[in-house]
Amino acid sequence: MGHGLVAIPRRLYRNANITTRLRRLQSQVPAVNEKLMDSINVLENLESQLTQLRQRKNGISRDHQEWIEEISEGSHLPEARLLSTGPQPPTAAIPAVITDRYLADLARKLNRARHKRLRFIDTWDCLIQDAASTQAILDASASKRLDFGDAAPHSPYLDRLKILTPHTRYILHHHILPKVYIFFAAILSLASICIIWSELIKYLAPQLSIIRFTVVSNRRNEEGKVHFAGQIMASFWMCYMITAALASFSDIKVWGNRALVKRNTYGESATWYAGQIAKLTVPLAYNFLTFLPPDVHRETTFYQFLGQLINLTPLGKGFDFFFPIFILVPVCATLFNLYGRVKGIFRFDIMDDDEEVAFSGGWREGRDLIERELNGSSRLGLSAQQQQQRAGTQSSYRDDAAPSPDNNINSPLNTFPRSVGTTPSSHAPPQRQEPSSRLAAATAAAEEEDENFFQGFAHR
Repeated sequence: MGHGLVAIPRRLYRNANITTRLRRLQSQVPAVNEKLMDSINVLENLESQLTQLRQRKNGISRDHQEWIEEISEGSHLPEARLLSTGPQPPTAAIPAVITDRYLADLARKLNRARHKRLRFIDTWDCLIQDAASTQAILDASASKRLDFGDAAPHSPYLDRLKILTPHTRYILHHHILPKVYIFFAAILSLASICIIWSELIKYLAPQLSIIRFTVVSNRRNEEGKVHFAGQIMASFWMCYMITAALASFSDIKVWGNRALVKRNTYGESATWYAGQIAKLTVPLAYNFLTFLPPDVHRETTFYQFLGQLINLTPLGKGFDFFFPIFILVPVCATLFNLYGRVKGIFRFDIMDDDEEVAFSGGWREGRDLIERELNGSSRLGLSAQQQQQRAGTQSSYRDDAAPSPDNNINSPLNTFPRSVGTTPSSHAPPQRQEPSSRLAAATAAAEEEDENFFQGFAHR
């Protein structure tokens, strides 16, 4: 939470400057491009192994052949790859004897690699679109007219609804929204200061707590009561504290393997995020109750149900007294960029802070990658549909070069289908049912043998 209390207002303040926002987006492109290429290569390697298994005739039992066919139908391998006799990309060696553990491990790796690729494709598309839109806002300064082009057919209704004229849209994005960002950055900065002050002062001088003053009524005849306005303020404080705690999940490198992807979130990632929210709910709710006077928070339903169990021993009471002081550690580390200094000394990156990269030359490489992507000459060329969706975007990235259709056909993004639920090819073998319990048991056994205690604990 301490990191989010500083990162959220600072991010809004930085986004108010359109040029700085564009540089920051451009600086993120090389890293996302590298991760996307790595995910594509890993998936190609695994699907090449699966293709070799399907072409193999000896050393595989009938049960394993049915299992391989089931995995192949879930992966939707192109028929041309199955029938091709040409040289294949280098892959890991296939064991001479195929076991249940090997097939379960291959199925698990394919599933993770497929979702990882979809995750970075979604990140790449959003990053390119944001960069193109930001560049269009800058380019509209001369003509005072802003047009983002036609929205995608699957975009939300509000994005497809065009109410503003090009000139009004320019005024909104170039003049009004930056001031709105600065306004909310100032409001949230004051809210962060109030939370930190209340954390430090709630036991030394609780009457000076700002959160207590905004929630509990201070009238003489109504002291200790929480009215409807106080409940609204309490909801605002709680929502901001939870948002600040969840904002660090996308910045900390330790949790970089999990992400929420629109319509393609991996089940493991969704479960992990749900678990983090469940784990943060109780301590944040109890921490917020300690801002209020004792005669108020002891009468709440939460304290009677669970809070009194936390405050059961003297150790718990003392822990509540001195532990809030440690919120200054992540606050100071984020405010004074101590994470960047740790990276410079130990060569270990803890947080994703692209401020230094945005002004050190890394944005130039990202600018070239965005230009090649929008012009259709990149290895990660967008599909023809995406090209048409962005046809109306007025950007300095575009020139008179027409996108080559060969780049889209041979693009690695089109090597695999975007949709996991597409219909297999008509030449594919008929579907064979396999008991799900056998696959689940073999997968669980493979995971237990491959992972040690700490890896299994972090995984689950």
